[in-house]
Amino acid sequence: MHAVPDTNPELTELQRLNRDYIQSVQTSDVRRFNEILAEAFYCSNPDGSLVDRKGFLAQTARPVTISNLEAHDVLIRVLGNVAIIHARTSYTLPDGRTGSGRYTDVWQRHQGRWLAVSAHVTRC
Repeated sequence: MHAVPDTNPELTELQRLNRDYIQSVQTSDVRRFNEILAEAFYCSNPDGSLVDRKGFLAQTARPVTISNLEAHDVLIRVLGNVAIIHARTSYTLPDGRTGSGRYTDVWQRHQGRWLAVSAHVTRC
C-alpha cells in the first residue's frame, strides 16, 4: 500500500533510498549513510536513546550482530518536500531466533535530493 502511485519517480527514488538505508544498517555502511543523512539527522533507538548524526554514524560503524535484516509492509507517504516511510522489520538474532520491529523514517527534499532527517526504531 502506497500513498502515491507506483509509477511516481519520487516513490521510486524513496524506495531505493529505503532499501539503501536497510542495507547500510545490515552492512555497517557509514559511507552510504554519510551521503543520505541530513546534517540535522536524529535517531530514536530501540533502547530509548536519542542520537544525532555523529552518534548515529559512530553506532553504525560498529558491526551489527543481527543478520537477514529485511523491511516489510513498507508505506511511503510524500507530503510536499517531506516523505515519511513506515515499515516492519524482521531479522535473525545471533542465537538463530527471529526478531522483529518497526521503523519510521522522515526524509526531506533539499536542493533536489532526498535526505533522511529523522528515524525512530522499535523492536518487538
